[in-house]
Amino acid sequence: MNFGKVAVLLGGKSAEREVSLKSGGMVLKALLSRGVNAHAFDPAERGLDALIAEKFDRVFITLHGRFGEDGTVQGILEWLSVPYTGSGVLASALAMDKVRTKRLWGAEKLPTPRYELLGSETNFRIAARRLGVPLIVKPASEGSSIGMSKVHAAARLEEAYKLAVRYDPVVIAEEFVDGIELTGAILGEQALPLIKLETPRDFYDYEAKYVSDDTRYIVPCGLPQKKEHELQELCLAAFRSLGCRGWGRVDLMLNKRGRPYLLEVNTSPGMTDHSLVPMAARAIGMSYEDLCVKILEGARVG
Repeated sequence: MNFGKVAVLLGGKSAEREVSLKSGGMVLKALLSRGVNAHAFDPAERGLDALIAEKFDRVFITLHGRFGEDGTVQGILEWLSVPYTGSGVLASALAMDKVRTKRLWGAEKLPTPRYELLGSETNFRIAARRLGVPLIVKPASEGSSIGMSKVHAAARLEEAYKLAVRYDPVVIAEEFVDGIELTGAILGEQALPLIKLETPRDFYDYEAKYVSDDTRYIVPCGLPQKKEHELQELCLAAFRSLGCRGWGRVDLMLNKRGRPYLLEVNTSPGMTDHSLVPMAARAIGMSYEDLCVKILEGARVG
């Protein structure tokens, strides 16, 4: 396809800026290697009006977190009528907000761990008693496990809340699911092979995702084919329930009794050398470069 002049949006001003710069740099290199007229564009350093002034024909979004994955930049691109990759305004906003995601999944009867909203007036001991420990505390609208903690004792819950609220005024405590951590990449209408994640750390945190070399990514995931297919269908259902499109990633847990629990949807997942969507694509014989071109083909407005 002739994509015209393509802007790769990277960097931005969220807490995930450094990861976004890595993702965007790799995507840019891949597109250039395939002859695409692609250019880096950091909205933290340049006004988005330059997208029109420089006559970009479409946008590949590699921004992560706030202002890039939450519907904000998608709304601007809709207004400018510039085709962009990934989910639209509403789906991006819903997926970024873990509380709204959980409420919608609950209405659709899709399985997700129990949770409680935390605030400065919360009785943390009662909240911990209702959910049980250990539990997970996280900002409602951050990614990459930023501000996230695993709490092993009720007395530590308030401390975890104070860390999370530095990143978002809305904080949730979530029931901890002990079992297998999995992730399911979505490309178009296809669920790619599931990846099993193993880390010696307390949980799959920022260090395990982007820094550590002792995190294990297992694909094929080792589940029976029928079970993997069931979970892939669940990932597609979770993705579609939010109105997501194009590409993304669904994270989930499988408890020791084999019951799945959906954690979240990422509408602009990482594209670094540690990232999971490229890994899943490789499992079906798709190169990183072909993956980037395939995602770009799906760029649209509305």
